[in-house]
Amino acid sequence: MKINEIQDELIETFALFDDWEEKYEYIIDLGKKLPPMDDAHKTEDNIIKGCQSIVWLSAKYEGGKVYFEADSQAIIVKGLVSMLLKVLSGHTPQEILDADLYFINETGLSSHLAQTRSNGLAAMVKQMKTYALAFRSTES
Repeated sequence: MKINEIQDELIETFALFDDWEEKYEYIIDLGKKLPPMDDAHKTEDNIIKGCQSIVWLSAKYEGGKVYFEADSQAIIVKGLVSMLLKVLSGHTPQEILDADLYFINETGLSSHLAQTRSNGLAAMVKQMKTYALAFRSTES
C-alpha cells in the first residue's frame, strides 16, 4: 500500500471518533499494539533527540525497503510513533524522503498535541527521514 493510501486510512479512522478523548484512546490503543522492540536496540544511539519522553528508533534496510522498529516509555508517544511506523515502514528510502506527512494536520494531531509532543513528533519524522537518506546513499 502506498504511503498516501495509509495516511488516508488513518484520516478516515480518526474521522470516526466524535471527540479528542476518543482519539487519544485510539492513539493509546495503537501504542499498546506496537510490537515490542528488541532490547538490544534500546541503546543510547537509538534515542531520538528532541523528544521529551524517551523514544527509541532503529531502522534496517532489506530488499530495497526501510523497516523501522520503535518504542517509548510514554503510552501516547508510543501510539504516535506507531502511526509513523504504519505510514513509513516498508517503503523505499526515496518514497520516505518524498513523503508529505499530511495526516498529522488532517487528523488534527498538530493542533491537539502539546508543543513538546509536537516537537517530539517532528523529531521522530526527522530521524526516520535521516535513516532513509542514509540508506538511499548506500543504494548507488
